[in-house]
Amino acid sequence: MMKKREFLKTSSILTVGALTVPMSSCKSGGESPQQAENTKSFTPFALPQLPYAFEALEPSIDKMTMEIHHGKHHAGYVRKLNAALESHALAGKSLDDIVSSVGPDDAAIRNNGGGHYNHSLFWEIIKPGESQMPYGKLSDAINSNFGSFEKLKEEFSTAAATRFGSGWAWLSLDSNNKLFVSSTPNQDNPLMSKLVSTPGHPILGLDVWEHAYYLKYQNKRKDYISNFFNIINWEEVARRYDALV
Repeated sequence: MMKKREFLKTSSILTVGALTVPMSSCKSGGESPQQAENTKSFTPFALPQLPYAFEALEPSIDKMTMEIHHGKHHAGYVRKLNAALESHALAGKSLDDIVSSVGPDDAAIRNNGGGHYNHSLFWEIIKPGESQMPYGKLSDAINSNFGSFEKLKEEFSTAAATRFGSGWAWLSLDSNNKLFVSSTPNQDNPLMSKLVSTPGHPILGLDVWEHAYYLKYQNKRKDYISNFFNIINWEEVARRYDALV
């Protein structure tokens, strides 16, 4: 026969175990099935490699600026975007889908998703060597929408120069396949249809945040804008245009 002391000890253990199991299996505030699935399938974004050396864009953009711009600023956007997406409903989506879905209340996704998208485009639409003129269907569209390449250059340069504070200037394609120039603050871009007055798909962008040019140009943003046209990769811009029309 079990002694009274042993009986009480056994009963106490069983009681504690009975109480512990339901509590651990009934957590409140857990992930929804959708969040759990998104988190499970989420692959973090990575900083893209530059398709050229840091010094390759000199004298238009100096080596130190490129090292800091890519290795510090862009890398920071990627890191913070991944952190913001860990339990977000947009986790697992493509970067285009994330940026086009972002709203005014998604500050972390808006700033860092925009920063990653914008810079990823920027590195690809510039290149070393002498920039050539637009050609083919893109050239025809520029002439049709702006009158001439020089008119496009003038309008784009004005948009970049007059963007107050930090932001970007863009050449984009609207829903009617018409080219237009615009500028956006901070890391916004025309793909953010919930945030911009004229949405579109950007094919060319210029970063006019001070970190993009201040080491070389100081407060001479117009000189930076002018030299940008010396390194535009019009082949890549034309490829992006052709893929959309």
